[in-house]
Amino acid sequence: MEPGDGYLIPSPYYGGIATYTWLYGEVNPVPVPLDSKISRGTGYPLMLAVDKLEDAMSEATKKGIRVRGLILTNPHNPLGVVYPAEVLMDCLEFAHRYKLHVIVDEIYMLSVYDGKAFTSIHSFESLPDPERTHVLWGFSKDFALAGLRVGTVHTRNQEVRRALIRLASFHSCAGPTQQLLTHLLQDRDWINTTFLPSNRRRLLESRAILVKGLQDIGVSVLKSSAGFFVWADLRSFLKEQSFEAEMDLWWRLIHEKVFISPGQVFSSCEPGWFRVVFSDTVENIKIGVDRIKKALGAPAIIAEKYVHHHAS
Repeated sequence: MEPGDGYLIPSPYYGGIATYTWLYGEVNPVPVPLDSKISRGTGYPLMLAVDKLEDAMSEATKKGIRVRGLILTNPHNPLGVVYPAEVLMDCLEFAHRYKLHVIVDEIYMLSVYDGKAFTSIHSFESLPDPERTHVLWGFSKDFALAGLRVGTVHTRNQEVRRALIRLASFHSCAGPTQQLLTHLLQDRDWINTTFLPSNRRRLLESRAILVKGLQDIGVSVLKSSAGFFVWADLRSFLKEQSFEAEMDLWWRLIHEKVFISPGQVFSSCEPGWFRVVFSDTVENIKIGVDRIKKALGAPAIIAEKYVHHHAS
């Protein structure tokens, strides 16, 4: 990629991706909007399909943007959905037709629950374009080790490997951290029989408590099977269907001392969606739901006063 090039990315998407790609390569996201309408051929809302990739590619070409890549997060952040194997392969074949590099972030791959099957790129017997397919993973989510800041890249592309080796000089992993993680990974029995089952069970229980609490106050959520969050639909609580109204509601939530992320920070194409994290204690989840309920019943003028007070 060259500065000014673009990459396709289904939106909403984790906002840090755009920051990092601009910082390191001065390349820009080309959003592939996923809306709440039932997707053709999938039967689900907010689901990626190749026709959406084709539409985004066509729009980018009209604008003179040279698209060189496709970034996928599977399981998805912030939607919490897991892409079926056939969708992943369709995306890889699409990228191969256009000679695009594909970066697949699988950082939540071990945090899949509710009986949902996860398909890793590594599980395919063959790839349409192995030289342009790159897979990311890290310890921070699945092992609750965010502070260690350790990730992995799997690629067969020697040019990419050489570039990463050069960058590693400035992002090396400390020796004690490597030793700690080596011992952790060697204890496969504890990971497979104790840690992962317990972690998935707790996530599933926490999600169920949050979803029920939100539904009891009239908030529906997108059905999810992975990650630490749900994609909650608060559109009916907006004073108007706009991103300005979304921010107004966000400030009302802040005023009630609850922080959930508004959809616009994930480049959502529809206002009124929020990401709600549930990887917390049951007591804190219930407190959060109570505060959300209070914020949803508060008049908009409270938020406007709060914004004015903190802007001064």
